[in-house]
Amino acid sequence: MSEKKVVKALVSGGQATAGPPLGPALGPLGVNVLAIVNKINEVTKNYAGLKVPVKITVDAETKEFEVSVGTPTTSALIVSELGVSKGSGAPKTEKVGNFSMAQVVRVAKIKRSELLARDLRAAVKEVLGSCVSMGVTVEDKDPREVQKEIDEGKYDALFEKEQ
Repeated sequence: MSEKKVVKALVSGGQATAGPPLGPALGPLGVNVLAIVNKINEVTKNYAGLKVPVKITVDAETKEFEVSVGTPTTSALIVSELGVSKGSGAPKTEKVGNFSMAQVVRVAKIKRSELLARDLRAAVKEVLGSCVSMGVTVEDKDPREVQKEIDEGKYDALFEKEQ
């Protein structure tokens, strides 16, 4: 049975290069680095402008490889959805943008498989938590207020049609 080597990296969607972090990690394995980089760019092109975790599994003997793509971080998805360059450095006082509930739900659905949440409602509350720490308001309110409104049932209709 041949040995498999796993290389994990965070790359910009559709813009991976043979330079660091990939080149130095893959070069010693004797594989065609350019072929792997091209494959990564092909499978991450939908995440242009986002940092995407990728896992490259290389068979040390046959030099065959497999690329699997993770989902961008919640904060990267929020930044992308808002069209800002980064979250707030002072989230309590400085807000970088405002999310609609539809945008929060969209991010929650993308991240759902990687979150600890057991349902969409809990996943949305996790995304709202990220909004708090990034200085993003939701429906022009503090995300914590929106979390309370979810607990009070204000957005139940939104979750019922999404189950």
